Amino acid sequence: MTIMTRLELQQVKLNRIVERPFGRVAVILEGRDTAGKTGTIRELTHYLPISKYSISLSTKPSEWDMDNWLTSWNNKMPSENQIVFYDRSWYSRAMVQKQNGWCSDDQYEDFMAKVLEWEDAQPVQFIKMWLSISEEEQRCRIGDRIESPLKSWKYSPNDALALSKYDTMTLLKERVHTTLGKWHNIDYNVKPAGRLALMTKLVDILSLA
Repeated sequence: MTIMTRLELQQVKLNRIVERPFGRVAVILEGRDTAGKTGTIRELTHYLPISKYSISLSTKPSEWDMDNWLTSWNNKMPSENQIVFYDRSWYSRAMVQKQNGWCSDDQYEDFMAKVLEWEDAQPVQFIKMWLSISEEEQRCRIGDRIESPLKSWKYSPNDALALSKYDTMTLLKERVHTTLGKWHNIDYNVKPAGRLALMTKLVDILSLA
């Protein structure tokens, strides 16, 4: 008899949900650098039928993307009966772009004023997750990236910048969470517990849809 972990049991539930029609689902994973977004998506999709999901990775936007921010995401929305997992999303504009000065104040305020209207126009169920880690935990993970031969490729100057602006990100995140729809805050100081909590929350939400 196979003994399944609690995470695997939630995965079984998710697999059963996608066996039936479930519409278009966008699962947004936002969080500080090193929070665990990429690894979580790897876990969430490990056993999913490949036809039922796709992954939108964080990449450097073009100049056109920056000038037409929300429009640039239109062709990255999920198809019918598909989940798209976003390893960062359009909300980068309101958080990491603003934090690092990559967008202008006008671009930031324009996004804050228009994003909910843009989302309402999409035939999509949006599930917004924030992977929360403490300043001490972020410092430890950045140090681990630097020292680990397996993870050193992940380290960039942006990691150190993110740590120096921890409080700035907190303020930006709080404005997003209090004004731009419902967000689910998941404790990710311990990654295995965070992944289980996030998977459980996702299954619960989709079960009610």
